[in-house]
Amino acid sequence: MNRIEQYFKDKKCLIIAEIAQAHDGSLGTAHAYIDAAAKAGADSIKFQTHIADAESTLADQWRVKFSFQDDTRFDYWKRMEFSAEQWAGLKKHADEKGLIFLSSPFSIEAVELLENIGMEAWKIASGEISNTPMLNRIMETGKPIIISSGMSDIEELDKLFTKIKAKNIPLGILQCTTAYPTPPEKVGLNVMQEFKKRYDCPTGLSDHSGTIFAGMAAAALGMDILELHITFSRQMFGPDVVASITTEELRLLVDGIRFIEKMNANPVMKDEAANDTKPMRKLFTKSIVAKNDLGAGIVINESHLAYKKPGTGIPAEKYLEIIGKKLKHPVGYNHFFTEEDFI
Repeated sequence: MNRIEQYFKDKKCLIIAEIAQAHDGSLGTAHAYIDAAAKAGADSIKFQTHIADAESTLADQWRVKFSFQDDTRFDYWKRMEFSAEQWAGLKKHADEKGLIFLSSPFSIEAVELLENIGMEAWKIASGEISNTPMLNRIMETGKPIIISSGMSDIEELDKLFTKIKAKNIPLGILQCTTAYPTPPEKVGLNVMQEFKKRYDCPTGLSDHSGTIFAGMAAAALGMDILELHITFSRQMFGPDVVASITTEELRLLVDGIRFIEKMNANPVMKDEAANDTKPMRKLFTKSIVAKNDLGAGIVINESHLAYKKPGTGIPAEKYLEIIGKKLKHPVGYNHFFTEEDFI
């Protein structure tokens, strides 16, 4: 059982820090993200493995023309490439930091590269779900697969789910909205829950909201996997920055998710909780006391009573039982009434 399967078994949310192209082609920056993700408490770090000649052509169109140095999208993918040795170095660094190394492949050649360096699971990007030849090669490895559903309808997901499960491969499915950033009305946490019922497998969120809020809300609903983009700063360059959270925010999100997990794993029984507070109850509740000095023989009415801490005397809730009773002896201001005070 590899580490991904262990997370699924333990019902612990797998938090994946998505780097994608945030490194902007810099190997040093890619390594710096590994350090930052580990420090922030992520479980896994995920890159994207692009091999321009294997996945793209000059006809590949920009979604948004953001680059000042790349004339074409093909040029951009070319600049994002690392060598096999560099990818192996990134994985080794992630292993040393205790992070599960993942990288989404976008070609069969990328699958072979990642398989050769020993990647232990596969994360399939939304646009690759129809890349059947690549998916067939991935399934041959038998390793766990996590898929993003952003560009697929239920029929397409059903077919892929059936195909993967038929090979007895561990599978996770992420609700994903392909919008950068994703507005709150498009996040679709209800879809994540529908996936859980429909596929009976680990489910979660591939979040592009650029906030920590969607992840925390999903955690409260029992999310198994969270993937989200991170950046060193919102002033950084790159197409995914607007849909990313900072590494400082990632630390806050991780702590929040772990807090929520403990809450969800420990349901509270109200009567037991109330019983646990009994030693404190007398400190916070009120007793019935004399509002002023009262003489012997006075018949108590409500104007004679006050209700003050601590709750060591007759409880305030029993004031009607005292009204109409006659005092046996004089009592002073703030006297805590007892049953022995009355005839």
